[in-house]
Amino acid sequence: MAAENGRGSHCMKLFSPVLFLLLVACSVPPIENTQTSEPTEFIPINTATPAAVLATIALPPKNHLYHGVYPGGKTGDEDDLTLEDLTSYEMTVGKSVAWVYFSNNWYRSRDFPTETAAWIRESGSIPYIRLMLRSSLKHEENEPVFTLQNIIDRQFDNDLHAWCARARDFRTQLLVEYGTEVNSDSFAWSGISNGGGITDGYGDPTQPDGPERFKDAYRHIIQICRDEGAGNITWVFHIDGEGHPEEEWNKMENYYPGHDWVDWIGVSIYGTYSPQYAYFSVFPLVLDAIYPRIVTLAAQKPIIIAEFGTAKNNPLADQTQWARDALTQITSQRFPNLIGFSWWNEWWQNDDDPAHDTTMRVQDNPDLAAVFQELVGTNPIVLGQAMP
Repeated sequence: MAAENGRGSHCMKLFSPVLFLLLVACSVPPIENTQTSEPTEFIPINTATPAAVLATIALPPKNHLYHGVYPGGKTGDEDDLTLEDLTSYEMTVGKSVAWVYFSNNWYRSRDFPTETAAWIRESGSIPYIRLMLRSSLKHEENEPVFTLQNIIDRQFDNDLHAWCARARDFRTQLLVEYGTEVNSDSFAWSGISNGGGITDGYGDPTQPDGPERFKDAYRHIIQICRDEGAGNITWVFHIDGEGHPEEEWNKMENYYPGHDWVDWIGVSIYGTYSPQYAYFSVFPLVLDAIYPRIVTLAAQKPIIIAEFGTAKNNPLADQTQWARDALTQITSQRFPNLIGFSWWNEWWQNDDDPAHDTTMRVQDNPDLAAVFQELVGTNPIVLGQAMP
């Protein structure tokens, strides 16, 4: 997510209407297949000779969608989520989730996030890890450590080999992405911070340096995981639905590392990031524009809305209506390659005025919760568990 709480520079109680006696994962017979809770204790298995695990996560049946979420945390760092956060979200919307999305921030630790991934697995969901090689939550103009060039130059190979080995030893399926919203201006790996549109500073003089460096760094990371035998990872190439800056060299197509390096393609689409923000995006317009471009680029790749959300109390974009429009379009069955979505269910502080706090939490808006219950919780095409 690229937002004002430190996720980037460009545009971005508890409601329990009914106590759900049973959270149902919307198990549908396959049709044509064309703060305070402690994480669940995990007892490690003997991983001396890890069994091979099939990476491929089964796609949902035709005209069905997987339901995922980033359930929020306490600090805005995107890595301190708890089982309580997840349960609160699932109880509110009335459905469990197929995956739980979170960040693995290398400014905090370069280790594989075993503890968080383990409790997510024990809860019945697939861990979806944002591999965030960055020095701080707030991205400034120049990343001091984890530049794309430093990755290409193998400065973090020892750490990456260890990370991939631990991912392999986890032994069950994982979703992983490197390069979240790469065509935005929000992160250490963004093209604009790694050569941008110039063509004479790296590699092929016919390609813009920023996107070309990203492709090489992305492939390098995945190759290390392959060398370590981490066949349980499904890799997601994750783009911003609009892209910033809006320049020819920064088009998402320029960053695509190739079919052999990508399993799924993820897209972020946000409305607005705070109550006072003066810019907002209309979800249906963004998806209608980006979807055909992705299909043209990679017609056989599954697509997910990896992140979407909008802030409460912004006068330009009513949160409830924005979410209804988004979920109505997502579940319309108009997009054959679209297989899932995950809401960014977070609260964060923007300044010292509580009225400026951002909340996208479904639990904080009864009307929003009702929309999710209608279009997600009781919707039979939305699945709360991955297919076996």
